[in-house]
Amino acid sequence: MKQLVVVLALLLSPFVCAQKGLFLSAEQLHERAFPGQDMSWKTLWITKDQRQSIERILNHSFRGIRIRYWGEGSRTVWIFEEIGKELPITIGVTVDAGTIADMAVMEYRESRGGEVRYPFFTDQFKGVALRTESPPKLDGHVDGITGATLSVRAMKKIATLALFCHQLTPFAEHERTPASP
Repeated sequence: MKQLVVVLALLLSPFVCAQKGLFLSAEQLHERAFPGQDMSWKTLWITKDQRQSIERILNHSFRGIRIRYWGEGSRTVWIFEEIGKELPITIGVTVDAGTIADMAVMEYRESRGGEVRYPFFTDQFKGVALRTESPPKLDGHVDGITGATLSVRAMKKIATLALFCHQLTPFAEHERTPASP
């Protein structure tokens, strides 16, 4: 019996390890959002009121004084980390004209819940914006994944945070300006 348990553990261990990994670099995320464009990081300086909103979104303290991102036209790209169950998940979010254009798990460190990195899950965020309420919330429904509840929550928090931060940038101004004929 003991041997069977050891054999099963060895057979299943590749599936557990397959959850973890580095799936997308910052350079690759940048290229997905801004193909062929060279640009430098922008900085969003966080005020006291903004920090309070960020903390309500994340449901924990936020100690940063700035957030770095890329921006061009009406598009911004954000890289955030949020704890899943015990370890951080690195997530890249592209916001265009106030809605999520792309969302990707860049690095996953947990042993379970890694299904959040697949397109069947991340594609649910495309086109989602913020409701006009406080604290900010997503205006669309995102289905969860059995066994990945905490990772799903982390992804929703980061989607909300990216949309909120986008509103604080000059790139959000392009959304409100009508196009010239």
